[in-house]
Amino acid sequence: MSTCEVRSPMSGSPGLPVSAEGDPVFAEPWHAQAFAMTVHLHERGVFSWSEWAERLSAEVHQPDRAEDGSDYFDAWVAALTGLLVSKGIGDESDVLALQESWKRAAEATPHGRPILLENDPQR
Repeated sequence: MSTCEVRSPMSGSPGLPVSAEGDPVFAEPWHAQAFAMTVHLHERGVFSWSEWAERLSAEVHQPDRAEDGSDYFDAWVAALTGLLVSKGIGDESDVLALQESWKRAAEATPHGRPILLENDPQR
């Protein structure tokens, strides 16, 4: 695997877990996916860096957030969702319905198998 030569400005996000070399690391695959989706949307001009930083900062500093940062990517997804909803790109009820569908799919998936949205018994 090769190293990316161009660092995204998002790699400097406050609280982002990093390796000893300073590269972003992710505890779960969905963390990397949320990060990549955000970078892609930003690079496509869906939102500015300052808009993203403001939204993420507000979400990370909510009083109900874990002091140890263990819910950082939950805050990340909440910030991205809120930003997309505020721009009229997404609808909060659609996002919540999709989250519930993924949850049902995960619960219906046998251990060790990939979680697929098609596994949602209500789809």
